[in-house]
Amino acid sequence: MPLVEHLRELRNRLAKAMLAITVVSVVVAFHSQDLMSFLMHPVPRCSKGLGESTGGHCAVIAYTDLLSPFTTTVKVCFMAGVIISSPVWLYQLWAFVAPGLHRHERKYTYCFVAAAVPLFLAGAWLAYTILPISMRVLLGITPEGSANILPMDKVLDFIVRMILIFGGAFELPLLLVMLNFVGLVTGRRMASWWRGVVMGVFVFGAVATPTTDPFGMIALAGPIVVLYFIAVGVSMLNDRRRRRNSPDAELDDDEASVLDLTPESVGAVEPLSASRALPEQATTDRVNGYDDVT
Repeated sequence: MPLVEHLRELRNRLAKAMLAITVVSVVVAFHSQDLMSFLMHPVPRCSKGLGESTGGHCAVIAYTDLLSPFTTTVKVCFMAGVIISSPVWLYQLWAFVAPGLHRHERKYTYCFVAAAVPLFLAGAWLAYTILPISMRVLLGITPEGSANILPMDKVLDFIVRMILIFGGAFELPLLLVMLNFVGLVTGRRMASWWRGVVMGVFVFGAVATPTTDPFGMIALAGPIVVLYFIAVGVSMLNDRRRRRNSPDAELDDDEASVLDLTPESVGAVEPLSASRALPEQATTDRVNGYDDVT
């Protein structure tokens, strides 16, 4: 298609995706209270009044300004709309990109998407599971005689950030497998990185989780390390399949392949006669002193 047709199709795809997000967000708005209660569930709530001493055992959720209840509800509904309508807008994105892909590229895309969604959901579920422990550890630093008054929008930002960090971190092994499938890194090279990767994953777990206890770090780093070694195993199997199909596929640019120097018989060669060495003369006339062959 010409460029104008591509732009028109992109506009239609984006319009359908935005319409799906808007419709779902409006439907979710009727259940916003249940959704807010679900998101606030990991926070240990206090039964005491606002401003009373709570120490480090619980917290009071509060709105800090007049527009905060409205803006927080809109933010939560829009976020839920994007997540719930993801099959629709992901399909629109795929329908726009798929015509430009080869058949094997489509097959790989199906496999990677089928693996990416469960991995992200597993990371999000793990984050939501350990959030109560993280909340208690953070609130436990509060000295006695003080109260924890937490703004609602700050708490939601913290919960969403934790879910996105855990879900995105679970995609790291899949990214390594993708790099292996396109030929940028081998399974053997990935296996040689295991010490640095394990160290880096635990450092990332310590930085990404705001708690001071080792539980949150291990809860994030442990599954990623396991998934990393699974990715190494898958990459090695893919390298073995690639070597079997093409022995020279993994050679470096400056590395020569093994040459087969065994001579082969080419058979009898007919000698070239003098009559066939030159084309036949079309005429005996000369042009500027030369014949037509010259």
